[in-house]
Amino acid sequence: MLEFHETQDTARKTIFVEVILPLAISKTYTYRVPYDIDKSVDIGKRVVVQFGKSKIYTAIIYNISDKPPGLYEAKYIIDVLDEEPIVNHFQLSLWKWMSDYYLCHLGEVMQAALPAALKLASETKITLNQSAEFERRNLSDKEFLILDALEIHSELRVSDISKLLGQKTVFPLLRALFEKGIVLISEEISEKFKPRRKAFIILNPFYNDSANRKALFEVLERAPKQLELLLAYYKLEKYQQEIAKSDLIEASGSSAAVLKTLLEKEIFFQENKVISRLSSEELEIFMKFELNESQEKALSQVKEAFSERDVVLLYGETSSGKTQIYIRLIEQMLSEDRQTLYLLPEIALTTQVIERLREYFGNQVGIYHSKFNDAERAEVWQKVLKGEYKMVLGARSSIFLPFQNLGLIIVDEEHESSYKQYDPAPRYHARDTAIYLAHLHKAKIVLGSATPSLESFFNAKIKKYGFVTLKGRFGGVQSPLIEVVSIGEESKRKTMQSHFTSVLINEITGALSRKEQVILFQNRRGYTPVLLCTTCGYTPKCINCDVSLTFHKSSAKLHCHYCGYKQELLNACPACGSTKIEQKGFGTEKIEDELQLLFENARIARMDLDSTRSRNSFQLLLNNFEEGRIDILVGTQMVAKGLDFGNVTTIGIVSADSMLKYPDFRAFERSFQMLSQVSGRAGRRSKQGKVIIQAYDTSHRVISQVVRNDYEEMFDTEILERRNFHYPPIYRLIQLDVKHKDFTKLLNIATSLAGILRLQFADRILGPEAPLIGRIRNYYIQTILIKVEKEGVSIQKIKDALRDILATFEADPANKGAYIQIDVDPY
Repeated sequence: MLEFHETQDTARKTIFVEVILPLAISKTYTYRVPYDIDKSVDIGKRVVVQFGKSKIYTAIIYNISDKPPGLYEAKYIIDVLDEEPIVNHFQLSLWKWMSDYYLCHLGEVMQAALPAALKLASETKITLNQSAEFERRNLSDKEFLILDALEIHSELRVSDISKLLGQKTVFPLLRALFEKGIVLISEEISEKFKPRRKAFIILNPFYNDSANRKALFEVLERAPKQLELLLAYYKLEKYQQEIAKSDLIEASGSSAAVLKTLLEKEIFFQENKVISRLSSEELEIFMKFELNESQEKALSQVKEAFSERDVVLLYGETSSGKTQIYIRLIEQMLSEDRQTLYLLPEIALTTQVIERLREYFGNQVGIYHSKFNDAERAEVWQKVLKGEYKMVLGARSSIFLPFQNLGLIIVDEEHESSYKQYDPAPRYHARDTAIYLAHLHKAKIVLGSATPSLESFFNAKIKKYGFVTLKGRFGGVQSPLIEVVSIGEESKRKTMQSHFTSVLINEITGALSRKEQVILFQNRRGYTPVLLCTTCGYTPKCINCDVSLTFHKSSAKLHCHYCGYKQELLNACPACGSTKIEQKGFGTEKIEDELQLLFENARIARMDLDSTRSRNSFQLLLNNFEEGRIDILVGTQMVAKGLDFGNVTTIGIVSADSMLKYPDFRAFERSFQMLSQVSGRAGRRSKQGKVIIQAYDTSHRVISQVVRNDYEEMFDTEILERRNFHYPPIYRLIQLDVKHKDFTKLLNIATSLAGILRLQFADRILGPEAPLIGRIRNYYIQTILIKVEKEGVSIQKIKDALRDILATFEADPANKGAYIQIDVDPY
């Protein structure tokens, strides 16, 4: 039976909203809407709700109805935060699909999707904004009381303010104070994102008349400081269209008080404008380039393939000019007034590609990645929502943006593992999610790579995707020469210098003498991966994880790359007291250090996770390298990903074996991709490049395939093994990581779960087995793998059955203390 609100002349239905909470809970929750705000609710808007006894959250309205929940009494929503929805129906459909496909909760998808500045959280601390400018007389009595209390106490909680005012609901009042900029609220009910405003000064148009201006000068002669400020304004006006308050005060050498006097006299007016936090430099829009014959043919084939397929794999060798084809496709979208999403695997790539695309499209290009602060991410979100950005360039999280009219998605370097989110949930793959997003918008999607993932190439082979090949390097540049050098042979002949063969040393020397640049690749960061006591064999390990600590020279400490634990470098072995401790192995830090000894005059820099943590470090490093201020760049896989430097002629792969020997069914595929991509950085303009691959196992088939650039042979050999041993792309994988702090209990729980799963899924279950790292952050891990054939089986039925089994299993008190992490398509 429906409840009604009685008014003088009408009877209204009670409205209920089903909301998504940003929590790992399996259901949406239903709340009741107060009558006075029932016209404000809409699907996709944010509402403030109470969940549990005292926690307050931002939730997203998922559905609106007149039906109350059957199992519990609905609480009232506290407030509606938005005038217009900030999440659209495309996004809600995508969130639901991700929740179903990746076996996670809707709230976890919401948590990943929304920028932090658009979310409210659980703690409630209110402080006074010391820099706020406001008139006390404009405050209400209750606002004045809150302000008074905050001047006495530096910080108040919501419960304190409720007692102070003698009322339960104070959230709308706090929101009003926050929007006026008077208070700062930590998380709860805090709208962290506010448009950035800047004060600009405008001369009263009355003084544009020469007679009035002359009179003004005469009056201000008696106030020299005010006259000085006026003259500074006229001087700035010659060079700037808009004059900021801060610029005027700085240029005149005056104080804010002098400017305030001129404002009070109405000689100047002040205008507060919303300005972008993002770079707004006007870049020259340069669109004059011609596609060569191969590119024209490939572009034509892509368009033709789109008439039959929504997904097209563009397979073109490194430096073949895929970006120019993307630009032509984006131009077509702009002419149709549709949006484009251009996905890149790394922020390292976006910094270089961004400048290139802005040359063509100016400031129609929006950028979105994790190095932006919360306010900047929220600003991009709002601009995409309003349709101000016709194109967005970003890393994997940009699939969550509120596109209204998406026409094209480009997934560049589609094979990259960086597109996969590992922690926390949702553990999604941006490439696969982008394909579903394109389906929702009825958009087209291009997957581009010189070394496609086996999944994409297999889908192209079976005609599920369109397939276009782009042959030859752009500008007719020859592919680099690749030479494989045996570390073992050179060690025997004693021609190795540190970790470098004589061949690599000679090539680097030659390149430096010709004023050319060098990139060296070593897929391990840090200085020394392992410290070893040569007396008793002791190796320092992390106290939280089953992994040895890596020595970092920059911090002079031992680091865990899994949990972040650090400890001081050992002077003596804690096990036997010996001082004979040796460093085994080498990372990028050590390579950088030893290169400096070998090439004293060379300018050497390092690109890895440690050297690029700060916000602008990528850009600075890339700019310095591009402008020739760095001679040798040492890096991890970051240097392999699509970077384009015209003066790089020599590439050195310091140790190819470490990738090939990794215990993972994708090791050979990834090694081929990595070695090919690194090799592709050499000789990308007029000069032919040279690649030196150092290895112990020089006859390994993957190295041979890289030298011959034979992707198809690699694919054929790998696909045969995948078919024989039931791995993707022939089979689907679902990985369950069972975790517990007690190792014995974990073994019992994981074995029990595997037994239950075998009853349902038979021989599709592998495990439980300890993974490569058996303990991380004090949790022991056992892995269960589910292999599901693609033909003749409904993967959705498998997932539904798995959900039911796990729900029952987790509810069992015998399994208390354990938790299960689900990863669909884990590798």
